[in-house]
Amino acid sequence: MSRVPGLLGRLGAGLTRMGERLDERRAEAEAEPETGPVVVGPALAPPVAEPPARPGPAAAEAKSPEPVAPSGDHAPEHVPPPPSYAPAVAARPDPVLAVPWSMRVAAEVGWRLLVLAGTLYVLTQVISAIALVVLAFVAALLITALLQPTVARLKRMGLPRGVATAVTAISGFVIMGLVGWFVVWQVMDNLDDLSNKVRDGIEELKRWALNSPFHVTEDQINQIAKNLSDTIGANTNEITSAGLQGVTVLVEVLTGILLAMFSTLFLLYDGPKIWQWVLKLVPAAARPGVAGAGPQAWRTLTAYVRGTVIVALIDAICIGVGIYFLGVPMAVPLAVFIFLFAFIPLVGAVISGALAVVVALVTDGVFNALMVLVVVLAVQQIEGHVLQPFILGRAVRVHPLAVVLSVAAGGMVAGIGGAVVAVPLVAVTNTVVGYLRAYARENALRSAVAVEEAQTAEPVPAVPAADRE
Repeated sequence: MSRVPGLLGRLGAGLTRMGERLDERRAEAEAEPETGPVVVGPALAPPVAEPPARPGPAAAEAKSPEPVAPSGDHAPEHVPPPPSYAPAVAARPDPVLAVPWSMRVAAEVGWRLLVLAGTLYVLTQVISAIALVVLAFVAALLITALLQPTVARLKRMGLPRGVATAVTAISGFVIMGLVGWFVVWQVMDNLDDLSNKVRDGIEELKRWALNSPFHVTEDQINQIAKNLSDTIGANTNEITSAGLQGVTVLVEVLTGILLAMFSTLFLLYDGPKIWQWVLKLVPAAARPGVAGAGPQAWRTLTAYVRGTVIVALIDAICIGVGIYFLGVPMAVPLAVFIFLFAFIPLVGAVISGALAVVVALVTDGVFNALMVLVVVLAVQQIEGHVLQPFILGRAVRVHPLAVVLSVAAGGMVAGIGGAVVAVPLVAVTNTVVGYLRAYARENALRSAVAVEEAQTAEPVPAVPAADRE
């Protein structure tokens, strides 16, 4: 028992000396400068590895403990690799590569279609807001396409451009004004006679309905007439407001006519300069293609307008002569209406033909109306199968389905004016797209040939400086 205090004293002294030695080594480790690779820039050469020293007890004792990673400005410039016992974590794939290819293509096409749809929506809203100006300018384009060959012919005869433009424009506007005045004069002159014939025709239809196999009684006919009269009397305010709206429409029509006249004058006189100004608004990379597509589009528009005018004139003359010999009143105004409605493809011929048949029905009876229907159908068949393919030719080739859809869309957007403009717009767009596609194909072939020639060409030997002197 006497030895226990001595052993405890020696053990405490040893522990004290060991703690002092550990404090000294820790102080020496903190005083030594940090050694390691200096990292400068993103791409660094690995540090030169020094030959490892032989492990020994002194080296093991001098080995400092793992330092704690400092924070802030004292962060280490080199991050040590993970220890060997750390588990391997697989890298996550790129999210774009995880999406199927077909879905990526659909998404790319989808957002582009959304951008185009938004652009078209904004464009249609702008056009609807300024529909009068747009329709007047488009009408001026159509009239210019009709009159521009005359201006060119007068210039070839020696007239100055200004004089040729003035003569052509004034002559065209005078002719159109005389035609309009003649139509109004014929309608007003035959209005009383037409109203009497319409009244007689209604009585004839009433007698035919009474004697028809449909077993219509006179009381039913009188009830129908009474209902119509009551409807008209109940909607007097609406009819009055419609009349006021008609006055507003008349003012807008006159304004549009004036805008179309001024636009036609400037297009006939400064058409080439206006086109050059428009080309300056196109980006330089696309300017050569657009410069080549413009004349092609103008040729298509000119061919369409001239061909439509010729076909409409033939229809009006043939149907007008037919209904004149059948004794239908107002044959000349009806022929003029047929000419004007011929500018609305497919739909216009049906409307004008139906108008002529109705006038013949209420004025001359069922038999005469059937004869007028036969004349209208015969002329329209000749027009569709002979006149249009022969006169318009291949300059304007649009599928009938595209014609029907474009007329319907144009009528829904801008009424009668939109229906008139729809088909030439589709024809011009078809021509422009076809030309630009061919132009892009030719450019691609030309670039491929140039690259091939550059690859196969022999290099030109360099001339020494002494020979050049």
